[in-house]
Amino acid sequence: MSFLSSCGNDVPFHKNITGKAGEVLVVVSDNIWKGEVGKTIKNIFMSPQVSLPQEEPVFNVAHVLPKAFNSLLESHRNIILVKISSSVDSASVTYVNDKWAYPQSIISINAPSTESFINLLHKNSDKMVSRFIKAERNRLQINYRKQADPVLIKKIKDKFNISIVIPHGFKTGINKKDFMWIRYDTGDITQGLFIYSFPYKSDSTFTSNYLLNKRDSLLKNYVQGPSKGSYMTTESRIDPFINIFRFKNNYSCELRGLWRMENDFMGGPYVNLSVLDASKSRVIVLDGFVYAPKFKKRDYLRQMEAIIYSLKLSDQAANDKINSQVNMGN
Repeated sequence: MSFLSSCGNDVPFHKNITGKAGEVLVVVSDNIWKGEVGKTIKNIFMSPQVSLPQEEPVFNVAHVLPKAFNSLLESHRNIILVKISSSVDSASVTYVNDKWAYPQSIISINAPSTESFINLLHKNSDKMVSRFIKAERNRLQINYRKQADPVLIKKIKDKFNISIVIPHGFKTGINKKDFMWIRYDTGDITQGLFIYSFPYKSDSTFTSNYLLNKRDSLLKNYVQGPSKGSYMTTESRIDPFINIFRFKNNYSCELRGLWRMENDFMGGPYVNLSVLDASKSRVIVLDGFVYAPKFKKRDYLRQMEAIIYSLKLSDQAANDKINSQVNMGN
């Protein structure tokens, strides 16, 4: 980890990262970049982001020659360092954080041949993409903690007994017994977060049909559109992306898809995180959406994901105990 000396005292500090959100810098020679290696890197890191209304890449990828990779570019937020040489003993992937700047994510990929390099890329593609996505999310969360709105955070905690990081600028849209809607509006863009919970009754809860039926019933009741009789609902003509996983040791489900306004022409992407709060026999749901008809949506949705994934259950210790007992029983 490298530091810059501060001016006038002995307290070290990090050099700040550079580069745009969602950008990856690949350091490799021109002839390699123009061949199969460059094509494979672009296919992996520029693959379409799932569940957006218009196609956008998971990352924007930029290329720089090793001789042009100077101290200014070393501070880029996401870097892939490529080395293909017969002097390399065996193919390897190395992950490093904060080598030249903070908060920085670097992936070094070394291989003795083009074939072994490409094989290594395919084998580790999911992990590499996930690592950069998580790095982007962590950076947003760092900024949001600095800009946190303590009043709104307390209001959410008092109502749902959870902690999430909400930056200043969000306002309460609706606050009902079983449903809360907070939103950020600029005139051209709306980012919204729905928070709700419901009793956990069976494993069938964590299916797309159950979760989306619950979502749509609440949205119909609480989220009306600008036209008479209009309300938000899930776009059913496109299957949602579903991922069942452990979120901070809690059984969870992520849904990604598109929403639309019934009886109107509004729409956009959403991401829905449903988490089992075992100690309270309930499911807590954070559902973020974006409405930005004039703009690309990927980065706006990632901002909502950063808020959603800051979730902490207040009784996590109790949940950990229950989860460990369940795992032992299995």
